[in-house]
Amino acid sequence: MKKLLSIGFVCLCPIVFAQKKSSPGNLVQYVNPFIGTGAVDKNSLSGSNFPGSTVPFGFVQLSPDTREAPDDPASGYDYNDKTIIGFSHTHLSGTGVADLFDVLMMPTTGAINLVPGSAGKPGSGYSSAFSHKEETARPGYYQVMLKDYNINAELTSTSHVGLHRYTFPKSDESHVIIDMDHSLDKKRGYWSCKIVSAQIRVIDDHTIEGYRILSGWAKLRKIYFHAEFSKPFTSSVLASGSQRYPDLSIINGTNLKAALNFSTKDKEQVLVKVGLSPVSTENARMNIKAELPGWDFDNTSTQSSLQWEHELAKIKIEGTPEQKQIFYTGMYHAFTQPNNMADVNGDYQATDLTIANAPDKTHYSTFSLWDTYRAAHSLYTLIQPEKTAGFINSMMRQYDTYGYLPIWQLWGDENYCMIGNHAIPVIVDAALKDIKGFNQEKAYEAVKGSSITDHPGSPFTTWEKYQYIPEDIESQSVSVTLEMAYDDWCVAQLAKKLDKTEDYDRFMKRSEYYRNLYNTKTGFFQAKKKDGNWQEPFDALAYGGNGGSPYTEGNAWQYFWYVPQNVSGLIDLVGGNTAFNQKLDLFFSTKDKPGEVNGNASGFIGQYAHGNEPSHHVAYLYDYAGQPWKTQMYVAKVLNELYNNSSSGYSGNEDCGQMSSWYIFSAMGFYPVNPANGVYAIGSPILKNAEINLGDGTVFAVNVKNAGRQNAYIQSVKLNGKSYTKTYITQSDITGGGKLEFVMGPKPNKNWGIKPTDAPLAWGY
Repeated sequence: MKKLLSIGFVCLCPIVFAQKKSSPGNLVQYVNPFIGTGAVDKNSLSGSNFPGSTVPFGFVQLSPDTREAPDDPASGYDYNDKTIIGFSHTHLSGTGVADLFDVLMMPTTGAINLVPGSAGKPGSGYSSAFSHKEETARPGYYQVMLKDYNINAELTSTSHVGLHRYTFPKSDESHVIIDMDHSLDKKRGYWSCKIVSAQIRVIDDHTIEGYRILSGWAKLRKIYFHAEFSKPFTSSVLASGSQRYPDLSIINGTNLKAALNFSTKDKEQVLVKVGLSPVSTENARMNIKAELPGWDFDNTSTQSSLQWEHELAKIKIEGTPEQKQIFYTGMYHAFTQPNNMADVNGDYQATDLTIANAPDKTHYSTFSLWDTYRAAHSLYTLIQPEKTAGFINSMMRQYDTYGYLPIWQLWGDENYCMIGNHAIPVIVDAALKDIKGFNQEKAYEAVKGSSITDHPGSPFTTWEKYQYIPEDIESQSVSVTLEMAYDDWCVAQLAKKLDKTEDYDRFMKRSEYYRNLYNTKTGFFQAKKKDGNWQEPFDALAYGGNGGSPYTEGNAWQYFWYVPQNVSGLIDLVGGNTAFNQKLDLFFSTKDKPGEVNGNASGFIGQYAHGNEPSHHVAYLYDYAGQPWKTQMYVAKVLNELYNNSSSGYSGNEDCGQMSSWYIFSAMGFYPVNPANGVYAIGSPILKNAEINLGDGTVFAVNVKNAGRQNAYIQSVKLNGKSYTKTYITQSDITGGGKLEFVMGPKPNKNWGIKPTDAPLAWGY
């Protein structure tokens, strides 16, 4: 889900970012953490990403916040802001709704100030002005000069621990402020935030710990911290609201802050390591002991960078410097979450708020499934199969307590954001690909249970009664109908694999319910009422948000194409390949904008809106109807025009890796239109070479002759040395290893590709 933003195409102003001298094999040099951190002007968009330090799939994301009450962008950092409020330890990457921002710290000098201050108003509180000229970021490291205090702040992290290094000037009034009230905007009118309770406790002159319990996008979160300082503080001040208590060692309340006071020499470094846990302060302390027993900042940063290097090396590419920055930053964003919220001993907060233990020491959350099931999870099955199994086992733990799988899970808590239940295609895809590490029978139980148990966004009693969702019963009815039909197709495929014939027939029948909302007169999927009559008036351009409309974050044009389980059936509804291609042409050329233009309705090519996920597969649909050169044209256009290496490098919110995964797949030349059938439609590769390391020495290589912006069109293809004319490849083609070779050119080769009459037989297992 995405907040409303102003529309505009991305600008092409590259960010200069810090990088160490690197050997040719050093891939972290291409990661630019500032991509997607803020619009470069009022007419462009961002990705809502943060620039701070995290490790792959880690619990801690230690990053600066530029707003006192973050809301938009949801990451808490806007590249256009001039003020840093402080450094908090948890963030969301690329989402449209804000949350987390836990345990904010800020080094200061001078009189103690416990008021946060306002963005853009240096000196209004403990915040500080900063400049991008004195700010750097790379995987495992962030640095900024706090101009108001002449303090150089550096950040790095392990999975559960944030490590700060502050270089102070000479001062008898140096401080580290801890703000346990800092959170998302508490005045927000939806998923409102409230601090329920909190505590700060001074243990000794090196140590402080505490917790807070709060509501927000996650209904109820508990966060515990344990912080150790490399230098003893001479005194401390605890505060609750406006009241200060210099003599207390423990304080409870809902608006808590602390100032830890030091006397520092010029250029003296004070380090702080902060362990986090969702379970207890004891576990937070244990996390520090296990992951960061010493104080070597530089080595910790190096080890974090090496973790990222290991992950990035799973795909090696050759392309332009800008392409490498976009590609590897995309991998970085895709591997920033889901987050392992289990402590080092395996303890985690379960979805029923009890404390449980994961034997493998992993329990993942931050599942933005409405976004990520479309491509990010397909990417994980290729190069993160062990993580995929961990994701699925974590999802199934929600089924054990809720009776259904996650929809949008944060901090182990279901927030019910978005529609459908798209843990289903993620699990089915992994099962059909024979990913090891989870029980397929139990997975099927969870998949089926989540498809027959009514829950928010998935009204199955209504579904089976009407065989569509009536708009006067459930808002967003067209989108819910289409998405539930796809999920049902996925259930049927796993039922088929496990020889559950009766279930297969039931769910395949349900997967065709989308037909019941197709209006032959308008040529669109259109809302019906429970009496069977069409809802009027109908406007195919009218934009829907997250309620009050038949369409979710889109319009009838954008949702028309959402039948990935049966594209040939959709083609038949329209009247065949010619009519289908003509409608696609109109989709990409209709200039009229929807009535609302924002962070979801953005990145336009006609009615195609790359800024939001329902459009992501549409450019590939020409492949299914015999005009693959048009797929090549539009995919190349998106790759070249709607991504760049600036702070506004995405055409909408990055959405926890989905926007990046579209680029990663498409830049290599293929994309999973149906993310659960093991088929990848071929598009227009823009990289000269790509090698996917599948483990055990198996490599799938893509080589492109004449790669370049002007050569969008495929002239010929070879697979493993043999001429290849299909407009798709399969999972087995990739995982078996081999080589896919493209020859590209400036004009379409309309003789390449499957014949239109063959297309319906060519797709799927």
